[in-house]
Amino acid sequence: MTDRIYADNAATSFPKPPEVMTAMQNYAAHLGASAGRGAYREAIDAGELLTEGRRLLARLINTPSPDAIVYTHNCSMALNLAIHGILRDGDHVVATMMEHNSVLRPLHLLLAENRIRVTWVAADSRTGIVDPGAIRRALQPDTRLVCVNHGSNVTGTVQRIDAIGDICKSHGAAFLVDAAQTIGHMPIDVLAAHVDLLAFPGHKALMGPLGTGALYIRPGLESDLRPLLQGGTGSISEQPEQPEFMPDRFEPGSHNAIGIAGLVAALKWIESKGIDALTAHDRALSERFLDATASISGLKVFGPNDVAQRVAVFSVAVEGLEAAELAAILESEFGILTRPGIHCAPFAHKTIGTDQCGGTTRLSFGALNTPTDIDRCVAALNELAKSQAAANA
Repeated sequence: MTDRIYADNAATSFPKPPEVMTAMQNYAAHLGASAGRGAYREAIDAGELLTEGRRLLARLINTPSPDAIVYTHNCSMALNLAIHGILRDGDHVVATMMEHNSVLRPLHLLLAENRIRVTWVAADSRTGIVDPGAIRRALQPDTRLVCVNHGSNVTGTVQRIDAIGDICKSHGAAFLVDAAQTIGHMPIDVLAAHVDLLAFPGHKALMGPLGTGALYIRPGLESDLRPLLQGGTGSISEQPEQPEFMPDRFEPGSHNAIGIAGLVAALKWIESKGIDALTAHDRALSERFLDATASISGLKVFGPNDVAQRVAVFSVAVEGLEAAELAAILESEFGILTRPGIHCAPFAHKTIGTDQCGGTTRLSFGALNTPTDIDRCVAALNELAKSQAAANA
């Protein structure tokens, strides 16, 4: 990656803190066991590693119950577990137009089977912000679930989950939050926001490796969720039924222990930096990017201008260039790595009016990006916008 700028942290963070690779190498070289599959020291140590990760995650999201953290292989798996696990035939769901396909596709599958009804709540076409009042108005007597994308992977928009959580609690609907783009970038308090289900990956702003993720299930709600999978857990093996207790109820099969080893190291790195400092860094990068691009003619930046309403995820468009073309030029001529297209969020692109033109080019910055990275990205966009303007004059 020498002299190349990685600006695709919304897909997965890169580079990772060096501690992450060290922890994974140590697991592979010295531990190697599967948790709960033996009484020897290595298997016990692997189990303690999983427990440590749950404690660190519980502390990060402010839940006193580490066993409420269920490991998954990614955020999509966590969202599917939440959606398919809690919904029953005839239920009504409220979801926003800013949702990712990991929410849209499970809901559309159930819709196609005529098993549920869904009300889609619109977002502001400029900012992507959803009015909590619109969520309230969309609720029906049999609304069982409200799905909200906390941070958009298209516009960076951060929704007011505190206000929406209050509404859900008052109504008695379960509140599912997709925190794929926010956890690790900003504080999340599941108790204060009345979040019932929080889905998130380990490999984005949490700085862990691919193949890691988790679902927080509010204690007491687990009995309402049906497990998607059944299998060996290493616990009560004499019974043919899946265990009822947490987290074994939702964790069949051997864990991605080597990935969780890396995630544990990443979570310790986050604690050492402090989530408030990481939030400040994210907002400083956002402010620098927004301020520097505001005066570039021919460049459009989507999403909120207020850094308190966003994370450092930016969809951009240069007049005269298609999204894929812009991304290719940014890499080939400037060494800047971005992601063009619809970003697995077609309704979000419909909201901002880019669904029929190939989407946008996305630049997303992370904890290890620098102000210099921002300056180089802005300079490249400025140069391309000017060259397009001159070509079209």
